[in-house]
Amino acid sequence: RGMRSLLLCVVCIALPRFLRADVFEDVSVHDETASVGQPTAFDCVCYPPTSGKVDVTWYKYPSKIPVSKNIQSRIHQDQSWILFLPLKGEDSGIYQCDTNDTNICPRMQINLIVFQKHWCGSSKKNQLNVSDEYKQILQVGKDDILICHLNFPNSFVLNSVKWYKDCKEVKGERFISRETKLLVKNVSAEDGGNYACQAELMYAEKQHTVLNSISVTIKRVGNGRRIPKIMYPKNNSIEVKPGSTLIVNCNITDSLDNTNPRCWRVNNTLVDNYYSESKRVREGIENHTIFPEHIFYTVNITFLEVKMEDYGHPFTCHAGVSAAYFILKLPVPDFQAYFVGGLLTLTGVVASAVWIYNIFKIDIVLWYRSTFRAAGTMEDGKLYDAYVLYPKPQRESQSHDVDTLVLKILPEVLEKQCGYKLFIFGRDEFPGQAVVSVIDENIKLCRRLIIIIVPEALSLDLLRNMSEEQIAVYNALIQDGIKVILIELGKIKDYTALPESLQYIRQKHGAIQWSGDFTEQSQCAKTKFWKKVRYRMPPRRCPLSSPVRLLKQTPCDLTAGKWEANVGFIAP
Repeated sequence: RGMRSLLLCVVCIALPRFLRADVFEDVSVHDETASVGQPTAFDCVCYPPTSGKVDVTWYKYPSKIPVSKNIQSRIHQDQSWILFLPLKGEDSGIYQCDTNDTNICPRMQINLIVFQKHWCGSSKKNQLNVSDEYKQILQVGKDDILICHLNFPNSFVLNSVKWYKDCKEVKGERFISRETKLLVKNVSAEDGGNYACQAELMYAEKQHTVLNSISVTIKRVGNGRRIPKIMYPKNNSIEVKPGSTLIVNCNITDSLDNTNPRCWRVNNTLVDNYYSESKRVREGIENHTIFPEHIFYTVNITFLEVKMEDYGHPFTCHAGVSAAYFILKLPVPDFQAYFVGGLLTLTGVVASAVWIYNIFKIDIVLWYRSTFRAAGTMEDGKLYDAYVLYPKPQRESQSHDVDTLVLKILPEVLEKQCGYKLFIFGRDEFPGQAVVSVIDENIKLCRRLIIIIVPEALSLDLLRNMSEEQIAVYNALIQDGIKVILIELGKIKDYTALPESLQYIRQKHGAIQWSGDFTEQSQCAKTKFWKKVRYRMPPRRCPLSSPVRLLKQTPCDLTAGKWEANVGFIAP
């Protein structure tokens, strides 16, 4: 029977090597041994680990049927892992995985040899099946650590670990068990020997027992063994916000003999001991990947919630005599983001202000004038706020509307309600004055020119022949300081019928469409039409107070076709 087992082992080892040389020249082949009854797992993803999703498919050679992904199956695939829960003797063979990522191993084979092994000898009643031995070294005279290697995916949850030496459970003050590590204080020569760790793992609501045997050798410091290399961290800092969750991996490359313990410390204390009360920061389960010339280890540290007390302290990853740390620091304010945000906010505020101003511009200007009205008179040499220029239509109804607007409504709103002073030809000139002289002199004394336009071709023809219109328009176009206010009594269909001078003025200053009726009593300076007129008129000023105001000329009233001027003394 012993010869048969030996022959089986030789065939299992030789066959994959023969197939590898003949068929799978580009396939990475790994020889693995495991014992019957052990939960076992193999990962397809090779070193270095890759980020992102990688599609993996496991087969048992030579079949091309994918391994089941049903977690209830004894052999199934979990992400990139193939799981045996547990191993049986017939599971020996070649298992191959293919991936869709050419940056990692495109094809990998596991040459799995399953055999029967017993712990503590065959004479023991409760024999425990274990895998091949792990070899570890403890340094005499120091505090050192033994590792219970558990190579399983993150979906396995560790419940408990028990340690044994020479078939007896390890107990005593010098031995402290924390998760997958056994701390041995003040190592002595007697601590060498055969150890085993028994781990209880929970997966898919089922409990699985893993039993690993460890051969421990005692050596003194300075034995010249290989120094492990910590690839990350590299004495660097990590920016993280308070309250965040953070996981940091310590990546280590070490020799194949697994001689160096690995752990996280803060303030020269094991992380799990330092945060034993809150358990807010914990050291994770160690994972490893075996390669032909080295082993790649990963042991992480998890911050469930970063707090202010964590900043500034070096969190150090130890691997034998090697050590490297990282320090947490607050993120540097992103001034560029603040600048861009402030600029966008300012742009939005300015755009909103411009939009609001364009809609309520007239109301804002009129409110400002009434609220911050300056005292005194304007020192511009002008006597009138506006000169009113209007046509004389021949049609009686149209003439009546124009006369009502110019001689009654304009004075009622602009003079009585708003306090402006208008010059209306036909009302304010003195009898006997030459027409041309009156028009030319008084237009120069006005700050605005109000032109009334009647949308009738006949009226426009009359307007073209008016000397008053010619003089007024000439002064508006040539003389500086006179702004024109065009008021259209109706919609003009063809603006080309206007004189070119009025077309130019309309294009430059715009026009106001008359709205409302021609009833003097219904007019109010706060309506939309009169706000537009007031907006184009010059701002009013508060009169200076004086004991007596002499010789005040008031607007004349039109009575029985005759103009009268009122002159008198007014007391304050």
